[in-house]
Amino acid sequence: MDTEVRTQIQFVKKGLRRKKISSTVWLNVMYLPALLLFIVFIFYPFFKGLQISFTNWDGFSQTYDWIGLDNYKRMLHDPNIGTIIKNTLIYGIGSTLFQNIIGLAYALLLNREMKTRGITRTIIYLPVIISPLIMGYIWYFFFQYDGGALNDIILLFRNTPLNILADPQWNVWIIMFVNTYQYLGIAMVIYLAGLQTIPRDFYEAAQIDGASSWQRFKHVTLPMLMPSITINIVLNLVGGLKLFDVIISLTKGGPGYASQSLSTVMYKYYFASMDAGYAAALGNLMFVLISVISITALIYLRRKEIAG
Repeated sequence: MDTEVRTQIQFVKKGLRRKKISSTVWLNVMYLPALLLFIVFIFYPFFKGLQISFTNWDGFSQTYDWIGLDNYKRMLHDPNIGTIIKNTLIYGIGSTLFQNIIGLAYALLLNREMKTRGITRTIIYLPVIISPLIMGYIWYFFFQYDGGALNDIILLFRNTPLNILADPQWNVWIIMFVNTYQYLGIAMVIYLAGLQTIPRDFYEAAQIDGASSWQRFKHVTLPMLMPSITINIVLNLVGGLKLFDVIISLTKGGPGYASQSLSTVMYKYYFASMDAGYAAALGNLMFVLISVISITALIYLRRKEIAG
């Protein structure tokens, strides 16, 4: 009898093992469409761009010549590359800083009980759903030199309007402001989601211990929000460092190279100058810059989460 039972148990185990292997195989098969799409739309364009950066291809002709590292040497000696990288960093790091500070402030305010909480959240989030190109043109009509809303107000107090979109001291910061304004709603929503996962018991315990509002924020809210902070900072960095649409609609990168970023100057060289090889080299520089900054930020913030 015992032998029959053991035989049946072994048979069942073999069947379960066979079923598990079969399900694992089918699970791996299900990954193939996503993997194929990833290869076609991510890996192939990346390696093709890397290849093009070593050529003098104009972007249209069927023939091109290999020129080795000439495009990268040209990049190193480009007199405008310093301004372009500086602007890219301002758009990325500056927008990230202000989006997170303002987004967190809005989240803290709108996490409280108030009558207009729902409509206020909606109003703050609304710019996110607008196309960045359209958002840029909306603000262009506000800041433009001839007939802009800002200059209509300024002309009430002085005789000459301001051409701030053509002023290199102002236009980069205006672009950063518009990008911050449009996407701080995403930061607010992510912080709101994080705040609502913090147990009220923590605040009550801290309050019983005599902690002030600032101490509760510093020692309870911030440590518990670290996952949300990580998500926001990495997303904002990647989005800001590859900013394109707002720059095109507000200044087109001008005057000269004063407000160009790596993404806009890459577009300029490819389509306006028909210099696809150099544009590809700039694209690879942008890829490295975004990867280094975002991965460094991610590793640092993840360690802060674990330490917290």
